[in-house]
Amino acid sequence: MSTETFEFQVEARQLLQLMIHSVYSNKDVFLRELVSNASDALDKLRLEKLWDDSLDADVSDLHIDIAIDQDARTLTVRDNGIGMSYEEVGRLIGTIANSGTAKFLQELKEAKDAAGKEGLIGQFGVGFYAGFMVADEVTLVTRRAGEAQGTRWTSRGEGTYTLDTVDDAPQGTAVTLHLKPADVENQLHDYCSPWKVREIIKRYSDFITWPIRMLPEAGSGDEAPEPETLNSMKALWARSRDEVTDEEYHELYKHIGHDWRDPLETIRLQAEGTFEYQALLFLPEHAPHDLFTRDSKRGVQLYVKRVFIMDDCEALLPPYLRFVKGVVDAADLSLNVSREILQQDRHIEMMRRRLTKKVLSTVKEMMAKDQDRYATLWREFGTVLKEGLVTDPENREAILAFASFASTHHDTEPTTLKQYVERMKDGQEDIYYLTGESRQTIENSPHMEAFRDRGIEVLLLTDPVDEVWADAVGAYEGKQLRSVAKGRIDLDAKDDDTPDAEREKQTEKYAGLLSWLSEELDEDVKEVRLSSRLTVSPACVVSDAHDLTPALENMYRAMGQEIPRAKRILELNPDHQLVKGLNQAYMEREDRTGLAETAEVLLGLATLAEGGQPKEPARFVKLMADRLERAL
Repeated sequence: MSTETFEFQVEARQLLQLMIHSVYSNKDVFLRELVSNASDALDKLRLEKLWDDSLDADVSDLHIDIAIDQDARTLTVRDNGIGMSYEEVGRLIGTIANSGTAKFLQELKEAKDAAGKEGLIGQFGVGFYAGFMVADEVTLVTRRAGEAQGTRWTSRGEGTYTLDTVDDAPQGTAVTLHLKPADVENQLHDYCSPWKVREIIKRYSDFITWPIRMLPEAGSGDEAPEPETLNSMKALWARSRDEVTDEEYHELYKHIGHDWRDPLETIRLQAEGTFEYQALLFLPEHAPHDLFTRDSKRGVQLYVKRVFIMDDCEALLPPYLRFVKGVVDAADLSLNVSREILQQDRHIEMMRRRLTKKVLSTVKEMMAKDQDRYATLWREFGTVLKEGLVTDPENREAILAFASFASTHHDTEPTTLKQYVERMKDGQEDIYYLTGESRQTIENSPHMEAFRDRGIEVLLLTDPVDEVWADAVGAYEGKQLRSVAKGRIDLDAKDDDTPDAEREKQTEKYAGLLSWLSEELDEDVKEVRLSSRLTVSPACVVSDAHDLTPALENMYRAMGQEIPRAKRILELNPDHQLVKGLNQAYMEREDRTGLAETAEVLLGLATLAEGGQPKEPARFVKLMADRLERAL
């Protein structure tokens, strides 16, 4: 048969231009695409041989060869797989995205024996065009298994291609790229360089089932070296647990996690059924330095049929699990034509939900079986895991089941909410907590005094996210979470030692002072009232029940959101000598100018006691200095 010249279909011609200029962001993936097609052809031959034992084809040494000729400036990817007939070449490559694998799978589905179909990648006719990114001419020589005559396809990617027959073509397919000078002369992208080929294969095709061999260059001497196998073929996630050692798992983690330490925990997951995928995830032992950096990379490596797709696939795990490293290998996913972008569909969401639940259940199991490893994990990643209490309501209960917090119950051992509830005093209806910069700051807060005296346990929350999740969660097992620094907390209401009549008498005694202070401090506070939470300090400032705390206000401002500053409530300790003296002076004096300054000092002291700062620090210091001078 003589050589024939054909024109690409209009769609194929447009796709060629897209491939060369737009579709792929990284030229290196052309080799991934060609190797994937070669692997696909080997899978199809193996299955077709099982399906039809009379097929005249050698399947004893299925492999992929890569040959480089630096003098001729060519790179060839060759397989001894199923190959294509003359008609198939014109149909598959002359048209756009006509996947031979899709048709082959359909035939298998129609046949009774569809075993083994899970090895196929497909998309020949799309990825093949990627070769034109780096080549000014592509030659394909192929012979279908069982046929005597081969076919040669040649094109410069400019709208036409030629087809002719070849008598001595070996079984399988060989794609030869005549590389552009720019893609050989560039040291970083020299695709005729053995080290560059090794790098690409290691990155994208290391776990391909079949051996990928690099042939020695022609003219290497009489005793040419043996072909070099470039890929490991060790997809640990695809092997059963008893076939893999812990050392092999750890080695993979160190490679993908860029960590020199062993992982804290290894998680395996295999989903079967209508949608199949495998996952191998790792929980690190130490938090990375960029865990809280906005631009930090997160996500697991994504493979489809052992072909590397992307390094940091954020869609498969929520942001609060960004420390998890690992690999997810799916049977099929909705990728765009470049296989570099994941399309959102129900399979992605299914995988995300299943992987998330698996990680959370593993942490819970770790807490129950190995307290030391759990303590390490929570110390390193507890802060980021608590973000899930805000952002992932679906898994909130799962996170609360293993979340632990410092509390006044013990100096060093944290507690869970379940343990807190079990220890609650008779008649106690709420779970109390207080936020602050450190445990010491919280323990010395005036807000803690009445709780300390009555032996009521308080959670001590020191992470910035604690300001948010406590409000988001709201309650646990029917018990409200209440900040001891917000709203009215009347512990005396449940205390028989302080009758209602005595409290009413106290309120009446201080009514005038409270009214006057409310007017004097109107710019800074919304209310002045007596406190039941103070036993030692003269005063404290609290937020109203539904107001933002100052720390939360500052957090929003740091994120660029302008939040109006809420007025606080000043609470006075009626049993403190300073408050008693202030009340006495108020009743005895007509000129209360000095008392107004004392009220400012009292408010400043209360603000400082909770870790805040007086509105005018210089004025506060001057007022304090004046009073110290008079006292001396």
